[in-house]
Amino acid sequence: MASRKGIVALLAVALVVATAGTALAAKEIRIGVSAPITGDIAALGQSTKNAALMAEEEINAKGGLKVGKEKIKVKFVIEDDENKPESTATVFQKLINQDQVLAIIGSQSSKCSNAGAPIAEAAGVPQISPWSTNPNVTKGKQFVFRACFIDPFQGKVVAMFAKNRLKAKTAAVLYDVASDYNKGIAEVFKEEFARAGGKVVAFETYTTGDKDFSAQLTKIKTANPDVLFLPNYFNEVPLQVQQAHKLGLKAKVIGSDSWDSPDLLKLGAEYLEGTYFSNHYSPDVKNPISDKFVAAYEKKFGMKPDAAGALTYDAAYIVFQAIEKAGKLDRKAIRDALAQTKGFKGVTGTITFAGSPDPVKSAVMIKITGGKFVYDSTVNP
Repeated sequence: MASRKGIVALLAVALVVATAGTALAAKEIRIGVSAPITGDIAALGQSTKNAALMAEEEINAKGGLKVGKEKIKVKFVIEDDENKPESTATVFQKLINQDQVLAIIGSQSSKCSNAGAPIAEAAGVPQISPWSTNPNVTKGKQFVFRACFIDPFQGKVVAMFAKNRLKAKTAAVLYDVASDYNKGIAEVFKEEFARAGGKVVAFETYTTGDKDFSAQLTKIKTANPDVLFLPNYFNEVPLQVQQAHKLGLKAKVIGSDSWDSPDLLKLGAEYLEGTYFSNHYSPDVKNPISDKFVAAYEKKFGMKPDAAGALTYDAAYIVFQAIEKAGKLDRKAIRDALAQTKGFKGVTGTITFAGSPDPVKSAVMIKITGGKFVYDSTVNP
């Protein structure tokens, strides 16, 4: 058995080690990332992780972030929310209470951000979603921001593109009624297309996980629309378009930013030829910031970044800028600095939070041709 003096000495050593560990931890800026690393849109989660780690590596190569008079290195704590709201809530609780992050980047899908945002808001932790376009994500909140445009703008962009560019007089919509994003943008498109003088002749729904869309597509075929709008995720659209093709549906097919993943083409390139979708950016649009990011990402990961990756990278640097501007590791100060973001030059465009957590940004239209995503046009707000 150890002597009393020995026990006291051991406790003293333990206290020194514990104190040293705490001091070391204080010299690290922890930022949470909630992303769908597994689940139905895991490809998008991987691009999120890639972009976050790339930003972390870049900033730490420069010595970290300048906070006051010292530089502190950044550590992203990346957690898998599986693209499930219930998992996202658990992730946010862990990042805030256990990891004690200063801010959170994520989640990506609107349904997950809608689950996480109230938790971040209640805890006073700044959150910025790269890719969640549903208006409710930030509505009525002080600590929640986004790096992307919102569905009312995107829905209008697609509706006007269908009406003016594709000369469509009638349209049909097929969307996932169980998803906040899909449902929200479908309703905006319907409203904006009608306002522009068009007519929505079919408005059909399904539920996440469905594989057979023949009943809905048969109704749509009977309605004989000029265009079919599919505001659904890249893992579902190829099957929907394939089934539409087999039924002999002749409508031109258009989509939204949820199409943006290389997996879309892997799953159904032959059926998607000649289709269009709206997006946050295109690597084909040349500007120095985007060019540098795309080249570095391709070199590191062997593929072009999707919009979710590009938006994650922008979100990371917006947070970096806010931390440096705040000048201290304080969540409220960082939130205030985020709210003052003005003229941030990012990969996906210029971002300003002008009295709103939702930036005013341009959108691009992408055409699928020759089995590739090709820039078509830019639509300004």
